[in-house]
Amino acid sequence: MESRVKTSNARLYSARGKESSRARIVDRFLISKYVMMNQILKEVEAPYLKDKLPKLDVGDTVKVFVKIKEGGKERTQGYEGVIIKRAGSGVNRTITVRRVFQGIGIERVFLIHSPRVEKINVQRKGHVRRAKLYYLRARTGKATRIKEKLGARTGMEAAEAASAAPAPQA
Repeated sequence: MESRVKTSNARLYSARGKESSRARIVDRFLISKYVMMNQILKEVEAPYLKDKLPKLDVGDTVKVFVKIKEGGKERTQGYEGVIIKRAGSGVNRTITVRRVFQGIGIERVFLIHSPRVEKINVQRKGHVRRAKLYYLRARTGKATRIKEKLGARTGMEAAEAASAAPAPQA
């Protein structure tokens, strides 16, 4: 007699390890439901996504321009630092930017699609081999330096020149 075990991902397996036909039907239903919900979420989020954002990677030095309200006035303040973490997706995409001010490390999390974030400029592309740069928290001074990607400056300058130059008329 075969015993059936139900796992957390709704797959049913027999004692021999073979997948049952019922398990395949359950899987197809769950996958189609997930895909359908995912499409609905993308459609709802689409108007809130910013389309002109630079490619942001961990290790890049960026300047984030944030709108700040003081009293009745609104002004833009720049915050420059190194991206130590990326998280989320869609509207909830965030970056954590770290900078050192008067010997104290300050980290700030920005929702990149937020209306408070006016624009983001990439000052320098960093070459790192980690997804999260938490080790920078323990380091001070020259130990916090990050190598620059080779050819990144020329690529960014070429992209800026191309966007600034008018399109040729045919």
